[in-house]
Amino acid sequence: MPKASRRNPAEAKRTVTRKSASATAKDSTSASRLIDQRIEELPDWRGKTLAQIRGLIKEADPQVVEEWKWSVPVWSHDGIICTGESYKSVVKMTFPKGAALPDPSRLFNSSLEGNTRRAIDIREGDNIDERALKALIRAAVALNASRAKA
Repeated sequence: MPKASRRNPAEAKRTVTRKSASATAKDSTSASRLIDQRIEELPDWRGKTLAQIRGLIKEADPQVVEEWKWSVPVWSHDGIICTGESYKSVVKMTFPKGAALPDPSRLFNSSLEGNTRRAIDIREGDNIDERALKALIRAAVALNASRAKA
């Protein structure tokens, strides 16, 4: 009877963990490329808006990590800051912890009824308040950092 070549489940788990840890930098590069591709796929105002948002996020937090989850761009720092979704009539920035963020400039204009997330819908021709958006991004990073320490 031939020997089965099955691994111990604990050993298999360790292998997966090692691969995941070593692939982090590569995954970030791949995510950045996927975000580049998404921007290029949107040759109209939505691509320009997504590129502008991306630039503002990087200016607000130079240590931001770009990820690709749920087939959309995701920006993280000690947790998710926001996602950047593109639809036919809006580019949407969703902040999963948006309800806990100060928004004195009232940028949030979507998903206002929930207890946790908030979103900003940007339509064609909308002007982005860059100063206020950067402040909101920094507040999301600070919130993530405070929860990471706890």
